[in-house]
Amino acid sequence: MKRKKVGQNGFTLIEILIVVAIIGLIASLIAPNLIGRYERSKEEIAKAQIEMLSSGILSFKLDVGRYPETLEELLKSSDPNWRGPYLSKQRLPKDPWKRDYQFKSPGDHGPFDLYSLGSEDNLGDKSITNW
Repeated sequence: MKRKKVGQNGFTLIEILIVVAIIGLIASLIAPNLIGRYERSKEEIAKAQIEMLSSGILSFKLDVGRYPETLEELLKSSDPNWRGPYLSKQRLPKDPWKRDYQFKSPGDHGPFDLYSLGSEDNLGDKSITNW
């Protein structure tokens, strides 16, 4: 005959609370790093898109002899020297925060200013710029 073990099967309330506390501690250490990386990846995407748009603007300048008045001129223009479109996807990208890139020609910081307002939606420290 087999004997049954006398005692409790399962976990005690203290053991469950310790496991939950450990999981909470690990989550509190990992979550800020993941959130920070997600925001940094958006900034890197914006920088890459600004570089791509700047290249298109410079190509436009080489062909037409002037900087475009708007970013839409990179896609179509009535200028006889225009050899575009100057963007490979033939559409203007939105920044990672789903807003339009800001463009000004002539710029305050160079021949043209191109920037994203960033996560704060205003021109400041979090803005991604070409200057």
